[in-house]
Amino acid sequence: MKKNLIIVTVVVLAIAAMGYIGLLKHGSDKYDFRFDKVSSGDLSVYVTATGTISAVISVDVGTQVSGIITKLYADFNSIVKEGQVIAQLDTTFLYQSLKDAEAGVYKAQAQLDDSKRNLAREKILLDKSLESQLNYDAALTTNESNEAALKSARATLDRAKIDLAYATIIAPINGVVVNRAVNVGQTVASSFSSPTLFTIANDLQRMQVQTTVDESDVGMVSIGQQGTFTVDAYPDETFNGTVSQIRLAPQSIQNVVNYIVVIDVNNDQLKLMPGMTANVKILVASAKNVMKVSNMALRFQPPAEIVDTTGAGPRNDALSGRSGGNVDTSRMGQNLPAAPGHAASGPGDRNQVGQNTGSGKFQALEGDVKRYQRIKDSIQAAHGGVLSQEELRAELRKRFASQTSSGYTSSVVKTPKPNTSGNAANFGIISTFPEYQKSAYVPSHQSGKGRVWILKSGGSLTQVFVRTGLNDGRYTEITSPKLKPGDQIVLGATPHNDSGSGAASNPLASQGQGRPMGGLR
Repeated sequence: MKKNLIIVTVVVLAIAAMGYIGLLKHGSDKYDFRFDKVSSGDLSVYVTATGTISAVISVDVGTQVSGIITKLYADFNSIVKEGQVIAQLDTTFLYQSLKDAEAGVYKAQAQLDDSKRNLAREKILLDKSLESQLNYDAALTTNESNEAALKSARATLDRAKIDLAYATIIAPINGVVVNRAVNVGQTVASSFSSPTLFTIANDLQRMQVQTTVDESDVGMVSIGQQGTFTVDAYPDETFNGTVSQIRLAPQSIQNVVNYIVVIDVNNDQLKLMPGMTANVKILVASAKNVMKVSNMALRFQPPAEIVDTTGAGPRNDALSGRSGGNVDTSRMGQNLPAAPGHAASGPGDRNQVGQNTGSGKFQALEGDVKRYQRIKDSIQAAHGGVLSQEELRAELRKRFASQTSSGYTSSVVKTPKPNTSGNAANFGIISTFPEYQKSAYVPSHQSGKGRVWILKSGGSLTQVFVRTGLNDGRYTEITSPKLKPGDQIVLGATPHNDSGSGAASNPLASQGQGRPMGGLR
C-alpha cells in the first residue's frame, strides 16, 4: 500500500514539474508581441504655432480736425510717398476761424497801443507831481495786461493756421495704402479721438509673422532660430523666417497663457499679404545620426508574469544618479551620457569615462579616474570645499552635460539679428536702450531616463535602461551601451484569449492591465 502511494506521489510530482518546465519554455506562446527596431538617423524638434502676417511698420493716418471729406487723392493699394497730399477736408469754417483770430490780434494790438499812450501821460503827470502814484500803477497794470492779451491773440491765430493746415492730409511715410476707411462727403469728428482715414504699410517686401506660442513651449524658443510656415494661399510653398523678438507681455486665450513671438520674413516676391494666417514651425533643436526608438517602446509596460526578474536589482547608477555615499568611479562610464550619434563609446572617446568590457559593464581607466578626480577637486575648490555629496553630484552632472551638448544643434543662427528699430528710426522709433532677451534654449537639458524591453529566448522580457534625449513627438533619442541600431525591442504584447475578447497590454496603461493596444505609428 505504501509502495503504491509512493509511486503515485512521484508520478504527480513529475507531471507537475514537466508542466512547470513547459510553461516556462512556452511562455511566449501565451502572448503575441509587436516589435520594432532601434534605428539610427536625424531628429528635429519643432514648436508649432499659428500667427498672422503683418507689415513691419504700419501707420494709421487720421485727422486732428473735424470736417467733411471733400477730396480723396489715394485709394486702396495706392503707392504714396512721404509728404504727398492724400486727402482734403472742407476748410470753410477753418477759414472763418482764421479770420476771427486775425481780428482778435488787431483788437488786442489796438488796446495795447491805447494803454501805452495812457501810461506815458500818467508818467509825465507823475513826474510833475500832478498825478498820484496809485493812478500811475493802475495804468501800468492795464498796459501789461494788454501785452498778455496780444500774445494770447497771436497764439490763437497760430492755432487757427495749424488747424487749417491739418485740413490737408499728407502721407507720413513711404508705403502702400492697405486700407481706406472714409469716402468723399463723409463727416469725420475728432472730438475725443482721431478717426482713422488710411492705413499705410511701409515696406511690403519685409513682413513679419506674429505668432502666439503656448507658455509650455515658449521656453524652447530663442532669438535667431529658424522658422518655416505655410499659408492657405500657397499651400504647396514653404516660406522661411527668423525669430527676431519674444515679447514679454502675456496674452490669455481661453485660460491658456501665450506669448507673442515675432518672425521676420523676406517678401521680395510680394506673395505674402497682410492679414494672412500662417501655420508656423520653429526649429528649436536637432541632432544628427543618433540612435532613436519609437515613443511607444518607452511607454510600454508588460504584464508582470512575463517579466524576467532574474538578477534584477537596484536601478543603474547612470540612470538613478545615485551611487551610495560616494561617487563610484568604477561606474563612471555609465554616469556620463554618450555623445549624440554614438551608441557606445570606446576607450578613446572623451565623452565616455571607462571602457566596455564586452559584458555590458564598464571598467574605469586609470587616466579617466584621475581626470574625474581633478574635476571633482576643481568644483569643490570653486565652492570653497563646502559642497555636500548630493550637491557635488549635481554639479558633476551639469559639467558633463555641457561637455556632451556639442552633438546637438540648437538651430540658433549666429548672424546678427535684423535691426528693425534702426529701419524705423525715420518714423520716430529710435531705440536707445538695450533689448531684453530671454535665456537661450539648451537642448542637452532635455536629457532624461527611460527603459525599453527585449524578448529573451525563453519567452520572458528583460528591461534595458537608457538615457533619453530629444523627442520629436514620434521618436526619442536614446543612448545605451547595451543597444545598437537594428536591435529588436518590444512595442506591445497581446495575450491569447480563448474567449476571443482580444485583451492586450496597453503601453499607456499600468502594469498588468489587459486592454487592447492601439498606437499605429
